[in-house]
Amino acid sequence: MTGGAERSARHEDTLSPLLQGLPPLIARHSRLLILGSFPGVASLQAQQYYGHPRNHFWPLLGVIWGLDLMALPYSQRLAEARRRGLGLWDVYARCRRAGSLDRAIEDAEMNDLASLKRRAPALQLVAHNGSESARAMRHIQALDLPVLRLPSSSPANASWSFDRKLGAWRAAFEQAGLC
Repeated sequence: MTGGAERSARHEDTLSPLLQGLPPLIARHSRLLILGSFPGVASLQAQQYYGHPRNHFWPLLGVIWGLDLMALPYSQRLAEARRRGLGLWDVYARCRRAGSLDRAIEDAEMNDLASLKRRAPALQLVAHNGSESARAMRHIQALDLPVLRLPSSSPANASWSFDRKLGAWRAAFEQAGLC
């Protein structure tokens, strides 16, 4: 190998593997779509949206809907979300990332966000779960869909208390008619 090719090969050897995200949970009747950035290690291992036990996502929804979602198996949580008109997806379909922090995302490939209106014609609101997801906000605005940024439900977002997150999340669910 010559200099440049050798450096390139060494660089590829140090890259994290290309990770595949989760399939969308979107129905034609979905009125609110929560867009995350990309699943963390625990979520990918469990093949579950918001699968980290300290993530506030499912507890937030449980309080908003008055249900003990954490006591339900994951499949029943998804069924409840779908029944109530909630969709889940991520901005990125694939990426490289060591660990779970958004700032470690590299070589990200976006999901087909342009398909949202076709996938969910009843969509009333798209809410980005955190700042990395919100970087794609312009793609949603280009679809002429209402969009907002929610505080991240991640345990890494320690600057927001559960109650403070709950207020913002409840307002989004109210706006979309899911309360």
